[in-house]
Amino acid sequence: MKAAGDGHAYRDYEGTARGSVRELHREHHARQTLGFVLAKKAEYLPPRRRRMSVWDAVAALSELVDESDPDLELPQLEHALQTAEALRADGKPRWLVLTGFLHDLGKVLCLFGEPQWAVVGDTFPVGCAFSPRIVHAELFAANPDVAVPAYATPLGIYRERCGLDAVHLSWGHDEYLYHVLRDFLPEEGLAIVRYHSFYAWHREGEYAHLANADDARRLRAVRAFNPYDLYSKRPERPDFAALRPYYEDLVAELLPDTLQW
Repeated sequence: MKAAGDGHAYRDYEGTARGSVRELHREHHARQTLGFVLAKKAEYLPPRRRRMSVWDAVAALSELVDESDPDLELPQLEHALQTAEALRADGKPRWLVLTGFLHDLGKVLCLFGEPQWAVVGDTFPVGCAFSPRIVHAELFAANPDVAVPAYATPLGIYRERCGLDAVHLSWGHDEYLYHVLRDFLPEEGLAIVRYHSFYAWHREGEYAHLANADDARRLRAVRAFNPYDLYSKRPERPDFAALRPYYEDLVAELLPDTLQW
């Protein structure tokens, strides 16, 4: 897929006029501590809040706008359709088109009362030093974990090449949705769901010392997906009514009627 040709600078956090983007990152970076992440995992995992269909979750996101995204002010449903339709147009396999449609569906955490700073934004490891290549890394100065010596080194609480499965990432929609879908998508799809917001790893090349051989395979899948997530963004709203029958068939083919959320 080709990048958009409109001259738009994607992920331009400094140039955006939306001051709320930086304010969300200010709270996000200050409050995503190891203790917070462990508490949220205990609260939400395994998923047990309710059983509902994909379409119930889609309805919940029909008007949600991601406050961390400097590129797009459309609701998440439109972004999901733009991503999936770009994959579909390039003839990608049906499981990958479905992954594109679902990849941000974990933002239903907002439906459960979570503030956006605990749901959206880039993900990064906690329990070790924060990379300076993370967006707005200067805002980590307000995070209490920076004063904990055990978390201040590149390895922190982890072992060299321990694998990302053993690493606690900042809490949000990615990790949550991974656990909702982990029995239903192939490994590459699950890697996309879990790590598509982990830009410091898949775009900046950081945290390689924590990844193992299995993660190298997952990294290829996430990098291949990223242009469809990023460069499919357009201000025009897709025609959901016209597209819905295709996605209803796709969801019915690959997922059960309801999922545990």
